[in-house]
Amino acid sequence: MRYFEDIAVGETASFGHYPVTRDDVIAFAQKYDPQPFHLSDEAAAATHFGRLAASGWHTAAMTMAMLVEQGTVDPQASLGSPGIDELRWVKPVYPGDTLRCETEILEKRASASRPEMGLFKSRVSVFNQDDVMVMTFVSNVMIATRP
Repeated sequence: MRYFEDIAVGETASFGHYPVTRDDVIAFAQKYDPQPFHLSDEAAAATHFGRLAASGWHTAAMTMAMLVEQGTVDPQASLGSPGIDELRWVKPVYPGDTLRCETEILEKRASASRPEMGLFKSRVSVFNQDDVMVMTFVSNVMIATRP
């Protein structure tokens, strides 16, 4: 288990393998983002996407799944997150893509009011199978200090 004291600024990681399927793109869009270019090949073909594209929120959800999976490989004493900063959907994600993540610890600080925790910021970058960045954001994470 990794605690606040174990996190080092500048530390990087690369992980994840998430295949994007047409059925998943449509199912997510039907439930959460029912815009035509996420639901229909024909509608998407008439847009700048050129073909069916995943919702950016679906991309964020797939990224979260990879982050949680990585947490089973390299467990951290995470206490949740107060939010993210600088979310950017850089390129569309399409059915047939396979996503992966890279992270870099940008900063960390001890909590001023809660000595049992610290916080760190991490740049999360998501790439497709061609190493093209498709999304990036800064994650703010609360993490327990060593007992």
